[in-house]
Amino acid sequence: MLRLTWVQPEDLLGHELRQARLDGREPSAVEARWRAAGGPDAPERAGASARGVSRYLRLLAEDLLDELADLPSALAEDEPTDLARIRSQCPDWPTPPAGRGEPPPDGSGQWTADPRPAFPAPSERQGTPATPEPPAVPSRAPSGGRLAALEAAWLGRAIGCLLGKPVEKLPLDGIRALAGATGNWPLSTYFTARGVPEDLLAAHPWNRRSATTSLAENIDGMPEDDDLNYPLLNLLLLQRHGRDFTTDDVARLWLEELPPGRTFTAERLAHRNLLAGIEPPHTARHRNPFREWIGALIRADMHGWSNPGDPAAAAEQAYRDAVLTHTANGVYAAMFTAATIATAATGSHDVHACLRTGRAVVPARSRLAAALDHAVELAAARSDFDQVVDELHAVYAPAHHWVHALPNTALTAAALTHADGDFTGSICRAVSGGWDTDSNGATAGSIAGLLAGSPAALPDRWRAPLKNRLATTVADFDGTGFDTLAHLTHLEATRS
Repeated sequence: MLRLTWVQPEDLLGHELRQARLDGREPSAVEARWRAAGGPDAPERAGASARGVSRYLRLLAEDLLDELADLPSALAEDEPTDLARIRSQCPDWPTPPAGRGEPPPDGSGQWTADPRPAFPAPSERQGTPATPEPPAVPSRAPSGGRLAALEAAWLGRAIGCLLGKPVEKLPLDGIRALAGATGNWPLSTYFTARGVPEDLLAAHPWNRRSATTSLAENIDGMPEDDDLNYPLLNLLLLQRHGRDFTTDDVARLWLEELPPGRTFTAERLAHRNLLAGIEPPHTARHRNPFREWIGALIRADMHGWSNPGDPAAAAEQAYRDAVLTHTANGVYAAMFTAATIATAATGSHDVHACLRTGRAVVPARSRLAAALDHAVELAAARSDFDQVVDELHAVYAPAHHWVHALPNTALTAAALTHADGDFTGSICRAVSGGWDTDSNGATAGSIAGLLAGSPAALPDRWRAPLKNRLATTVADFDGTGFDTLAHLTHLEATRS
C-alpha cells in the first residue's frame, strides 16, 4: 500500500496540535475529541504512519485541521506574516543602498554595517577550543571577485548538504557514535561506513536515500537533493521574472517545473493546495502544519546571492517566495538567511556582522529572534561546541520537530558563530548538531563559502569528490558545473 508522506490528514493532525501549542493557540479541546475518537499521534520522524485509518477518522482529522487553523493565537501581534507589519517590528531594518551594481570593496556607497563589535571569536572565549582550528580564511573576497565567491557559495552549499545527507533523521547520539567509530569526531571530513561495527549500523542506519551516494567511499558528483533543487529553481525564477517576481510567479513555476514527488512537508502541501485551486498566500495555511518548518529557509540562498550588499531587498525577495508555503517564523527564517547571505556577498563583513544584519530583519519579539539571540550567546560563551549543541537540544528538542525552523536556524547561527566563519568549522559544527543535518550544513556552507571568497579557499578533500557537477530534475540543470551556476547567478545579480 502506498502511504504518501506529508499529506495524510490523520498524520497532519498530530503535527497541527504541536504547532498550535508553539504558536500560541489552545488546542486542548480539539485534541480531546481526537483522542476520544481513537486518533493516533503523528509519526515521530517519518512523513507517514505505517497504516491508514478508517474513513471516519480521516474525515474527522480534516474537520479538526480546519478548526485548529481558526483558533486565535496569543502570539499574533508579535509574530505577523504581513510584510509591512514585519518591518514595523524590526527597529534596525537595514537601510537600502542608493543604487545597485558592484559595490566598492569596503561597501561604501551601499549600506552601513552594524557598528557594534563582532561576537567573540573562539580565541577570545573563556578556555580553549576542544580541537585546534585551521587558520581562518579572510572574510574579504580575493582578486577573483564576486564570481569566484559565488562559485564558492554554490560549492559550499553542496558540500555542507552532502556532509549531512547520510545522517539526516538520526538522533544526536547516533551521529556522534557513527563519526566516532571511524575517528572522525569532532567531525572533520565526510562520513564513511568503513570500519563502523555492524551492530552500530543496525542501531543507527544511514539515511536510506543517501547511503549509496553520500559516504566518502561512494561520492561521485553532487547527488540530487532538495537543498540544491530549490536554489536552481529560484535561479530559473529570476531568469524568467527578474527580482520583481511575485508569489504567483513562484506558484506557476512550481506547477510547471517542480515534480510533486521532489517536495516535502510544507512545499508538498502547498503544491497540493495549488492543484486544489487554493491561491497564495492561503496555500501556506490550508491544512499545512509545517508552515513554520525549514522549507522556506532552504529556498533563500538565491535571494541573498542576487542582492549583494542589499540585505533589505534580499529579505523582501525571500518573503515573496516564502509566503507561498510558510507563515510567521517559517518566513522569518528565510528572510534572516537571505539577509545574512546578501551581507556576506559583499566580501567586506565578517560572519558576526552578517548574522547581526540577518537578525535585523526578524521581528524583535518573535520566537525566532529569541532563539537566534540565545544560540549566538551560547556559541560565544562556550569553547566546546558539543556543550552548545547539548544545551540547544535541551531547550528545543522536547517541543519541536527535527525539521522545525526554530532549532535548525538557531543551530546554524551557533555553528557559524562558534567557527568564526571558517568553512570546515562551520559545516562540521552545523552537521554535528543533528536535526536537519543536510539543510543546516548546506546553509552554513553557503555563507562560509561566500566568506572564503573563492573555490580554492575550500579544502580539496571537500571539493574534489563533487567533480564540478550536480544531479537534479530541475529544468536543464542536470550535470551542470558549479562554475557555470556561479556565472548564471552573477548575471541575475547584476541584471538591471
